[in-house]
Amino acid sequence: MEKAGRYFAVLGALIGGAVGFYLLVPLSVFFKKEFGIIESAGVVLLMAGVISVIFFFIGPPIAVLVKKGVKWLENRMVKMSLQDILVGAGGLIIGLIIANLITPSLARIPIVGSVLPSLAMVLFGYIGIVVARSKKEDIFAISPKRFRRTMAGSKNENPAAQGGFSSGKILDTSTIIDGRIADVCSTGFMEGPVIIPNFILDELRSIADSSDNMKRNKGRRGLDILNAMQKEAPVEIVMQDWEEDADLDVDLRLLKMAKATGALIITTDYNLAKIAEFQDVGVLNINQLANALKPIVSAGEELIIHVIKEGKEPGQGVGYLEDGTMVVVEQARKFVGQDIPIVVTNCHTTPAGRMIFAKPKLLDRADEHD
Repeated sequence: MEKAGRYFAVLGALIGGAVGFYLLVPLSVFFKKEFGIIESAGVVLLMAGVISVIFFFIGPPIAVLVKKGVKWLENRMVKMSLQDILVGAGGLIIGLIIANLITPSLARIPIVGSVLPSLAMVLFGYIGIVVARSKKEDIFAISPKRFRRTMAGSKNENPAAQGGFSSGKILDTSTIIDGRIADVCSTGFMEGPVIIPNFILDELRSIADSSDNMKRNKGRRGLDILNAMQKEAPVEIVMQDWEEDADLDVDLRLLKMAKATGALIITTDYNLAKIAEFQDVGVLNINQLANALKPIVSAGEELIIHVIKEGKEPGQGVGYLEDGTMVVVEQARKFVGQDIPIVVTNCHTTPAGRMIFAKPKLLDRADEHD
């Protein structure tokens, strides 16, 4: 702080000397006498000394404020995404152009005409930045299809699903840990780029460092899957820095990022998928894809099932097909631990999965004999 005070004192001395020099004529007129060399030097030195002392004391607080301001600006710039910077710069340029167009008229206004052009530059530049940043998502989601839709008044379609700004797919943490996305990518059914935001990677690392053994294993498995995808997947894997909205939780940041870029979210989280649909963000649910790819089972079809546990209702037994579909078998409690032939009676599909209801084939035959 003393160093800053000395610098400001020197600056104050220079400014004070200049002020004292320009005050010589007004002072000589005021006192009605012409100053000699010694008197003139005295005025200059006096002004230099006074302003130097003032600057010496106010210098350190000003230096602290300037340092904090620079630090704040630096932090803001680091946290801002490239999109924010580009959009803000574009808005600033447009605002300054508009201000420049109206400044000739403002300059003709009496008294305040010399000040208004500068104020207009600052005001319109600021408005340009604010408006551009507030409309960032719309700006980056612009595409010919979206433009035609907007002009037609349609607001129900998702720009990402219609090939908006980007064809990228953003993975959430649940999808990476689930692991099936690696198989989907390796088959070539999905086009890239596949985007892994830095905050998703941070969450995955946090899970991998968890004290809970199960969470730790899931996190490490997710990291292994990412490494394998980078090495083997035929699609482009992109690790994307996204510093915007750092104060929000991961899911909200994911939705903001997808909406800003027009990319799709790939998830296995049912709640996240529903929120994304509500906010008009494109989403692909791996569970829905898996359900769609499961073999169709019709009523009356015969299967062999291993009954592994009792059901919720009295007498029920529960088993699973190879693809993980739950099968609820009526009156099969006594067959727990056995492989039995069953007859499908009903198949119920929900967004969370598919459930098959059946009864033992032996029971079906007994009903026929009766």
